[in-house]
Order: sequence, then C-alpha cells, then structure tokens
Amino acid sequence: MTKTRSETDIRNPFFARLYAHLLEPLAARDGNRRRLLGDLHGRVVEVGCGAGVNFGLYPPTVAEVIAVEPEPYLRERAQRAAGSAAVAVQVIAGQADALPLEDESVDAVVSSLVLCSVLDQATALKEMRRVLRPGGELRFYEHVAAHNTMGYALQRAADATFWPRAFGNCHTTRETQTAIQQAGFAIEQSRRLRFPKVEPPHPHIIGVARRS
Repeated sequence: MTKTRSETDIRNPFFARLYAHLLEPLAARDGNRRRLLGDLHGRVVEVGCGAGVNFGLYPPTVAEVIAVEPEPYLRERAQRAAGSAAVAVQVIAGQADALPLEDESVDAVVSSLVLCSVLDQATALKEMRRVLRPGGELRFYEHVAAHNTMGYALQRAADATFWPRAFGNCHTTRETQTAIQQAGFAIEQSRRLRFPKVEPPHPHIIGVARRS
C-alpha cells in the first residue's frame, strides 16, 4: 500500500531549523560533497536530501534527481532550492525504509549523512539496493564509529544522552561500511575522514559501493 504524505513525514522541527540556520551553511562549504557527486550520471535518488544543499553540485550528466525528504520544513526548503538547480530535481515525501520508487529504477543512490539517523540501517540499505539497477552505484558520505578507545567512548556517551535528541536521531557509533557490505554492496572506494576540532570526534567515510 502506498503511504500518504502524513505517514511518510518525520516531524523534527527543532533539528530542521537548527540544520537550516546553522548546519546548512557549514554543509554548503564542505568540499567532500562535490567529490561525492562529481561524476554521477543518469537518474539519481538522493535519500534524505535535507534542505537541498547538494542540488547545485550535481553535474550536467545527471538527467534527473529524485530527492526524498521526510521532514516537512526541510522538504519545503528543498523544493525552493530545486527551482534554481542546474539539473532537474523532483522533491518528494518519503522515508529511507520505504522509498517511493520502483524496483531497479535509478542509476545511483546518494546517501549523505543519512545512514547515521535512520531507524534501521539494514532496512534502509535494502531499499537503496532495491531501487538501484544492477551495476548501479551507492555514493555514501556518513558518520562512523571512531577506532580509538577515547573517541569511541565519547561517541557512546553522546549517543546515550543528548546527541540523537538534538541532531535528528543521529548516532555516531554506527559501523556503516560493514552495514553497506552486509546489504549486498561491493565497496569500490572508501576513505576515512576526521573532523578533529569538534567533540565528540566525528570520523566519516566517503566512497562508492556497487550493486552486483
């Protein structure tokens, strides 16, 4: 059964406005996003597009972006951003665990700081794999768990207290690369990044995985 708009919404007004007014300007200056999207082509679905900060970075080789966003305030901002994008962008309501697309209907899936906040990574990744054509790409840029003991302890403390509540269910200790592999993707590229001037520490991974 197709979900109605209200059923696909995740309302998080505090985080949505925090993101739009504080975090979005930082994201817009993040050069890793351009590297993530630079050579994409064909039909792309961006899962959890937020306010549409990535829209201006898609290359002209992309025929269409279907941007899925469950938070109404961010979705409205994304719809405005889509109007000035250089490529065709369609912003729709939806959640990562039930993407409103047909099987094997896109050439690439973009997940940019999303898999840290979904309720169930395995279900979300299963959906991403479902909508990808065979041989299609998953482009990922995600928070991951720290490898050092002190950093991981700080992350666990944050995840157990204020962090998910303040930052839209974000969990910093997830082993996202392992989850991607377990979902049936082959990792082709993956690089760890670290943002050392923030606490808790924020290791990230950026890379490409392919659906077999």
